[in-house]
Amino acid sequence: MKRALGAVCFVLGAGVLGAAVPGTVPGTVSDTVPGRVPGTVPGTAPGSGQNAADELKQKFAHRAQDIATRLDGVMAYTIVDLTSGDRFAHLETASLPTASTIKLAILYELFKQVEEGRVRLDDTLVLDRAKAVGGTGVLADLGTPTLSIRDYAVLMVRLSDNTATNVLIDRLGMEKIAQRLQALGLTATKLRRHMMDTAAARRGEENVSTPAEIARLLQALQKMPDAIGLLKMSKENRLRRALPPEVEAADKSGELDGVRVDAGIVFAKNRPYVFSVMTAFLKDDSEGERAIEDLSRAAYEYFSRLGAGALGRRLP
Repeated sequence: MKRALGAVCFVLGAGVLGAAVPGTVPGTVSDTVPGRVPGTVPGTAPGSGQNAADELKQKFAHRAQDIATRLDGVMAYTIVDLTSGDRFAHLETASLPTASTIKLAILYELFKQVEEGRVRLDDTLVLDRAKAVGGTGVLADLGTPTLSIRDYAVLMVRLSDNTATNVLIDRLGMEKIAQRLQALGLTATKLRRHMMDTAAARRGEENVSTPAEIARLLQALQKMPDAIGLLKMSKENRLRRALPPEVEAADKSGELDGVRVDAGIVFAKNRPYVFSVMTAFLKDDSEGERAIEDLSRAAYEYFSRLGAGALGRRLP
């Protein structure tokens, strides 16, 4: 076990300090992958040019890895520094259930269709009770209200309303959503079923993605101010519990039995970042929630220090 952990730390250290690792993007902190050749261990090469920021980055990388390792289950993540492009990743291409975080894909398709003039946010739809499902949200408890497309989107994002989500899936078209994801290059992100369709889930038709693809989807959504405005609406989740009240996040969480997911853009002062974390195979769901909160707190502490001032000095 010590030897395995040592190998992980070895590769993490090399990735943090910008060593050339085949198959990785410069600035990426990745896991040990068969076939990759680790770079030079920090401190062994004269003139390596290591600075204080490298040290801080390495410490965050180890802290993130430790949180994932300690979880009784699987934690996969992609965290992207939107200023430098640096990435911190663990199992970032692992395909896992998205739970309600798949609603990010539906939101993206909605605003693309708005851009194309195919949908108007002020268009109204009468709720078809045949589409009402349980789980999170309020529409299942109402009668047949007439709501705008915008209102359905607000309910989907803010309350994670499953009925509102199903209404939007049918209005936009599941196949259209799939085509849009393909056009973005998000080949592992798949909306296969409506919300609360347990029969489809039992057939293996699960909604899935990877931490890396969710991170890319969030970066695409970042170019849509109205979508980001919806995602910034007040909500309670693991990602936000770790942030100071004044720090904004544009995010969407999800949960199923044994699964917890949190993903969003955190607007840390002078240093925004993408946070995409998926957990599965959880023995204890609450433990998974604590792990995500711990990682969110660690990420914010790291990026807020980078944004506080040059060379680590906090300036007023």
